[in-house]
Amino acid sequence: MPVRPLKEAISVDVAIVGAGISGAFMAHELSRDHSLAVLDRRPPLTGSTVASTALLQWEIDLPLTALAGKVGMAKAKRAWLRSRSAVDALKRIVAGERIVCGLKDKDTLYLAGDAYGHRALEAEAEAREAIGLESEYIGPEALRDRFGVDRTGAIVSRGSASGDPARLAAALLRRAQENGARVYSRVEVMEAASDPDGVTLLTDAGHAVRAKSVVFCCGYEFPRGVPTPGAEVISTWAMASKPRQRCPAWLRETLVWEASDPYLYFRMGGDGRLIVGGEDEATPDAHADQAKLKRKCETIVKKLHALLPGVEFEVDYSWAGAFGESATGLPSIAPVPDMEHAWAVMGFGGNGITYSVIASQVVSTALRGGVDPDADLYRP
Repeated sequence: MPVRPLKEAISVDVAIVGAGISGAFMAHELSRDHSLAVLDRRPPLTGSTVASTALLQWEIDLPLTALAGKVGMAKAKRAWLRSRSAVDALKRIVAGERIVCGLKDKDTLYLAGDAYGHRALEAEAEAREAIGLESEYIGPEALRDRFGVDRTGAIVSRGSASGDPARLAAALLRRAQENGARVYSRVEVMEAASDPDGVTLLTDAGHAVRAKSVVFCCGYEFPRGVPTPGAEVISTWAMASKPRQRCPAWLRETLVWEASDPYLYFRMGGDGRLIVGGEDEATPDAHADQAKLKRKCETIVKKLHALLPGVEFEVDYSWAGAFGESATGLPSIAPVPDMEHAWAVMGFGGNGITYSVIASQVVSTALRGGVDPDADLYRP
């Protein structure tokens, strides 16, 4: 996609800081009726988006029953249903815009683990079914018969997906550019200052960006002076096998994750790669340790072999990354405290792409003068 350097001061309706998947969904939505500038200190799509393993799930990291214990069942129900509808909205966008990103419908298999055992998962499946979410609890015998997995139980759910987040984000940014949006890179926002009429962004290019509104979609890298309450930065690891990996047939149609802490998750890619990840740590910089990358991948492979002993995993490449999460598993999509005309989206956890869709809906509704019915769920 065409990008440009910032060679002069500019003025727009909305400035979006961050050209990853959340910035791309935001730009796609807002470019319909706003003049728009997207700014990124890197080339687009080279932050946490390319580290994503692209499990496009509506299932939130924190189970419905556990989330209800933190925020009440009424809010937990709304959060889970909104996540489900966001995945459907994502599929409609991809189809409507004819985006080629390998999007494929998938089931999910959520395995009992050390955080939530089979009794908790059975109660979880019942709670989901009660609010209309397609989830089926299966016991150990059915789990072995259908999937060849030896665990005390699992939940099978319908309606998730997988895809290529980099191709998706690139296509969304191109559609926004077709609507008149401009993407500036490499431009780092050093500081942001608001006043009653808008926001001024000071950049390392020496030119200011003036906007009526600004939306920070920069993951965990916020400019000086922008507070980031309610989000924690953690590290995660992942790896991919060589193409055409021999795996059980059901795995091509299923995303797998487990109710453990840290949890293992995996899926098949369109080229037959097995993509596996997990071993998260609650530290913001552990992902930069190359020696730890090797140890983490060894641990992940051992866990995979214990779960699927018949699968031989030959690593083609591995990577690590940082991302934000929150105590509830819900993101922060909210006005920036003490800064007029500014929004920040962060704390996306394992549902980054799904929550990026919701963020674009919540913020665009607000900037058009409305109130999203679920906006209160995402305010820290």
